[in-house]
Amino acid sequence: MNTMQPSVVAIIPARWRSNRFLGKPLALIAGKPMIQHVVERALQVSLLSRVVVATDDERIAAAVAAFGGEAVLTRSDHVSGTDRLAEATDLLGLAENDVVVNIQGDQPLFPPAVVEQVARPLLDDPSLPMSTLIYKIIRPEEITDPNHVKTVFDRNGNALYFSRSPIPFQRNPEEPVSPTYYKHLGFYAYRKGFLRTFVSLPEGEWERFEKLEQLRALEYGYRIRVVLTEHDSIEVDTPQDALRVEAMIRSNGQSDR
Repeated sequence: MNTMQPSVVAIIPARWRSNRFLGKPLALIAGKPMIQHVVERALQVSLLSRVVVATDDERIAAAVAAFGGEAVLTRSDHVSGTDRLAEATDLLGLAENDVVVNIQGDQPLFPPAVVEQVARPLLDDPSLPMSTLIYKIIRPEEITDPNHVKTVFDRNGNALYFSRSPIPFQRNPEEPVSPTYYKHLGFYAYRKGFLRTFVSLPEGEWERFEKLEQLRALEYGYRIRVVLTEHDSIEVDTPQDALRVEAMIRSNGQSDR
């Protein structure tokens, strides 16, 4: 019986094309490409045995090499970052039981602690295929904002559904107690073997309507363990977001630590 602890590898999908922000991974923030901020934060996590950028663009790969990071070139026809992630795991020769953490390349201020939080369930329970993070919503406007994905989960911490709509729906708003709403943060951990299974599944009906890839796993009967974190994370979707992040970095007098 193999009792070896699986390796935990972070893969950061990064593509040049973006509907709202062309070349986003190489946008300069406080003197560094955004992808460098993400890689350097990931390298602070002692649990990770490797941090790799998966990209289809030579410019991004060259930039990563220039600051001493590791990159792998993937195909350019992937529909999603998860498909790119799956190809990267094959190119890197990861073992079937290894844990792959998907770190979004547009979150240059993510707290390194969240990587341990999202990976830990798969290390503690070898039967789990994947996990992700959730955050208790504290800004009321996020409840109705479809860009903030909400989730509900069972008493064992397994996701029941993800939606762009407010869930649960409060039927009687006059009740003195309102529901607690949780939003989904885009950090995932996968068992490498399951990742290959996941990308081979046909698109699910819920996924097609909500445009939420994780619903495919639920629709086909796979568990997603959700982990409540106290750390929120800022995404950079536009050049204005990048300026806001740079202002935050400069106000703290630091770049990525």
